[in-house]
Amino acid sequence: MTPVATPLLEVDNLSVRFHTDRGILPAVDGVSFDVAAGETLAIVGESGSGKSVTAMSILRLVQRPAGEIASGRVMFEGRDLLKLSEQQMQEIRGDGIAMISQEPMSSLNPALTIGLQVGEPLNRHRGLSWSAALQEAEALLRRVHIPDAANRVRAYPHEFSGGMRQRAMIAMALACTPRLIIADEPTTALDVTVQAQILELLKQLTREVGSAMILITHDLGVVARYADRVCVMYAGRVVESGTALEIYEDPRHPYTLGLMASVPRLDDDARQRLVPIDGQPPDLANMPPGCAFAPRCRFAIDRCRREQPALDPVDGSQHRKACFADVTEIH
Repeated sequence: MTPVATPLLEVDNLSVRFHTDRGILPAVDGVSFDVAAGETLAIVGESGSGKSVTAMSILRLVQRPAGEIASGRVMFEGRDLLKLSEQQMQEIRGDGIAMISQEPMSSLNPALTIGLQVGEPLNRHRGLSWSAALQEAEALLRRVHIPDAANRVRAYPHEFSGGMRQRAMIAMALACTPRLIIADEPTTALDVTVQAQILELLKQLTREVGSAMILITHDLGVVARYADRVCVMYAGRVVESGTALEIYEDPRHPYTLGLMASVPRLDDDARQRLVPIDGQPPDLANMPPGCAFAPRCRFAIDRCRREQPALDPVDGSQHRKACFADVTEIH
């Protein structure tokens, strides 16, 4: 799906850094992307690539003073979120933008019932009484397919399974019908069957209410099935972006190719070995000159080690890559 109107969310040249004993770590470096209403954008990359920090920055949840949004704009419905007051951001969190974290047990308050936590956004943002909010919470739990919702609304997080806790987080995120949902690894540590159920549920519910979704994951199988567009991140930067079809059928960055080669496919020869990406991600406190992926790239040339490639269009299309190599001859 290609956005044709003004994007619901537009992230422009976002940079986030952390001040540590080892120096300044550029966790996010000049990231730009947009999301249209009703669209699902997947942000893909291995651990430490900057995916979650990008998501936290959109909601201004990067903890100061260690963390700092150094530059950029985050435009949501025409307003720059980075210029709003904390009180204004509190009105947006949970209402205009909701987030589903990858750790529901640490995100849910163990001392409060599920009903109170699911109903809180309705009490705060919609002005519902607690009695009405709890009734809506029960309806939301049924909507995310939690059995016996009338009793479960009075249960505590430790009484839920991992899959049910994640469903409760989805119910909480959907409570106020947000225009944008950020799902950060929403199926981490869940078995494959529950993963599929939750992702199908998310896609269905966002389609019903017309919400946009940013899906943060390292699972390329999830991306192929649920995403409209994809941003591939490495070492805090977007190294390739495009529609899901463009990324899968015609990947143009060696890192994207490496990610795909390391994932088993049903249509591959069962005797064929997976190809891992050699080396380790760079140390953010000691970044190499030039392209951050060059030390791990089989196709790197001298220019890669001297210059940092820009994210440029491929053949004049929306498909973009940050690479000097001609990967059409690589795959």
